Amino acid sequence: MKILVAGDHFVTPELVTAALRERMGATHEITTLTSAWPYQPFGKIGEVDEACGDEDELIAALAGVEVAVTQMAPFTARVLAEADALRLIVCTRGGPVNVNVAAAAERGIEVRSTPGRNAPAAAEHTLALMLAALRRLPDVHATVRAGEWRSDLYALSAAGRELSGATVGLVGYGAIGARVARMLEAFDASVVVYDPYAAVESVSTLEELLSRSGVVSLHARLTAETHHLIDEAALARMPHGAVLVNTARGGLVDYDAVVDALESGRLGAAAFDVFEAEPIPAGSRILTAPNVVLTPHLAGATVQTAERAAALAAEAVASFLR
Repeated sequence: MKILVAGDHFVTPELVTAALRERMGATHEITTLTSAWPYQPFGKIGEVDEACGDEDELIAALAGVEVAVTQMAPFTARVLAEADALRLIVCTRGGPVNVNVAAAAERGIEVRSTPGRNAPAAAEHTLALMLAALRRLPDVHATVRAGEWRSDLYALSAAGRELSGATVGLVGYGAIGARVARMLEAFDASVVVYDPYAAVESVSTLEELLSRSGVVSLHARLTAETHHLIDEAALARMPHGAVLVNTARGGLVDYDAVVDALESGRLGAAAFDVFEAEPIPAGSRILTAPNVVLTPHLAGATVQTAERAAALAAEAVASFLR
């Protein structure tokens, strides 16, 4: 069988090829293609999102290929129409956002992904953001770097808060949310969960979770139903001085409403790894908001995530062949 590994500089062709060889030996022909991501940002290509690469280059590489493994390659309807031999696409991500799944189905091409590949990394990053926001670590770090020694930060009005004893509300209880919940138990935090699609009983409404939680962490998928799930009204339901964390998708949050809540003091702090527009546009209010921690969509960026993605993809290919 001829297999194309369309990797990048994170989930590299070498990682995936080694994982495929480990599971299936050297009997299959493997060719590779490397996109410029993350040195070149991903974006919309044709009708698919979060893609990187050239359609014409991908079409040429797919000649005679029956199985393709990729993370960012743009599997548009145009590309799929030219891939006559293709039977399987494995996307090394939580979902195949860079694949036109409907067009693939029309051509009888199976599409698989690797959900959970970044769950440990994203869960750890979520906890790091919670702690950084609660203890205002970026601001404190900046004062030390500036040569200051702010003993006044011991004042009660400036002191941070602990996770121990806090009630943390998790919106979404998939692979990442469930792992965050287990980690929070080690901090002696109380966890409440809202997820109408998960087999977990906690709270029955988002409103109840928001009103009970001193920290709210988002782990839901972005859909028409969840767009701007956290808006002005939702923020008003949270306890005064609560903390909001988002490592899921930027579209879950109305960031203008968040900035208003931070500036008024209603929201005590916030920490975000994802945003509605990425990169964040110059002049965005979130860049100058008080008590906010920002990271550039890096929650899943660990060596182990890439290795896990390659291993899961290789197992998906082996399973398909079996």
